[in-house]
Amino acid sequence: MKQLTQKVGMLAIAGFLGTALAQTEVSYWLWDANQKPAYEACAAEFSKQNPNIRVKIEQKGWDDYWTSITTGFVAGTAPDVFTSHLAKYPEFALNNQIVDLTPYIKRDNLDTKIYYPGLYDLWGKDGKQYGLPKDWDTVAIVYNKKMLREAGVTEAQIKNWTWNPKDGGTFGQILARLTKDKNGNNALSPRFDPKNVVQYGWVSPNGGGYGQTEWSWLAVSNGFKFNDGPWSRKYYYDSPKLAETIQWLADLGLKRGIAVPFKDLPTSGGVEPLFTSGKAAMMPQGSWMITYFRDNTKFEYGWAPLPIGPLGRKSMFNGLADNIWVGSKKKEEAWRWVRFMGSPTCQNIVGSFGVVFPAIKSGVDAALKAHASKGIDVSAFTTVANTPGATFLFPIADKASEVSSIMQAAMDSIFLGKATAVDALREANAKVNALFR
Repeated sequence: MKQLTQKVGMLAIAGFLGTALAQTEVSYWLWDANQKPAYEACAAEFSKQNPNIRVKIEQKGWDDYWTSITTGFVAGTAPDVFTSHLAKYPEFALNNQIVDLTPYIKRDNLDTKIYYPGLYDLWGKDGKQYGLPKDWDTVAIVYNKKMLREAGVTEAQIKNWTWNPKDGGTFGQILARLTKDKNGNNALSPRFDPKNVVQYGWVSPNGGGYGQTEWSWLAVSNGFKFNDGPWSRKYYYDSPKLAETIQWLADLGLKRGIAVPFKDLPTSGGVEPLFTSGKAAMMPQGSWMITYFRDNTKFEYGWAPLPIGPLGRKSMFNGLADNIWVGSKKKEEAWRWVRFMGSPTCQNIVGSFGVVFPAIKSGVDAALKAHASKGIDVSAFTTVANTPGATFLFPIADKASEVSSIMQAAMDSIFLGKATAVDALREANAKVNALFR
């Protein structure tokens, strides 16, 4: 009897090991550490439903992430699935490095109408689909409540503030009031000393060629457009509307002492810490950073809507998706993971973590509930997303890496005071458009 029991036990163990050994491992990379716990929870649920597949998640910082992806394509070490960006995937698709999901979507009769309008189409070109939407984001202004009160600015005022490139509107006035020199003068005072600032009203990097959080919302509200729509081959970086916007922003740091000088940012330890340490009163940020400020800000803060420009309030509406590497040996399993991440089940899980706004409504509702439970008002992000005409899409086009390189150099020269916005943007625009001839 004892021998029989031992045999049964051994068979059970062998069966367990057989099941475990039969699992296929799908590698999945993402760059946002804040999102990793949410997708680990998704992966656990996915493996319950697909016990023969295990997802191994790895997170890398932004720069290392893309370097590892692109070198992995060549070396054969790229992950099976990875979070992608609209500025990156066109080049991957052009070079046949990511899988066209269209056959899988048709085979599984997937309902692609569950996503927020416009998100699904961002990931397709020429009848091919390279991703399923996983989230969306907009931009708002994070502010220090104590500094606001000390400057005599009410939260009601910043809900309806205005901006224009001539005098900055009430937005520019408020930034000036929030800025103090060592003698306590704000930047509206004739005694203000811009070379001895102890509290800045504004901090932001220059944003390079797309300026999603840094300048696009001001420029588009002023009448600028990047190009003529998805996949167009002509840019308008030489627009006077963009030049006057960029020059206004650059002068905040170069001439007026209102923004942390761009030249000081590389040695400051990061832009966000300048806000969380109390060195600056306000900064623009995307909704994907809500959790960062929740976890790292030790004083009262809030999120304000973007200022109303000459053409109204405008925010870039961006979205992420997942790509499957064309070199993956597990494409079917990789597709099942991608399909799951785009499903209501995973999107509701992600929403419950309150890190991003998922691509379907029920996921967004879960995210709003999570933020409300922590006392965070995120309406500045959702209101603009739900207002007709208040958003514009990321300027998706080919040759994004070349465009980014040209425009980053141009923006650096402007924000360092080495060139005017008019001259630098005119020259850069000619170079950008030459890429498409």
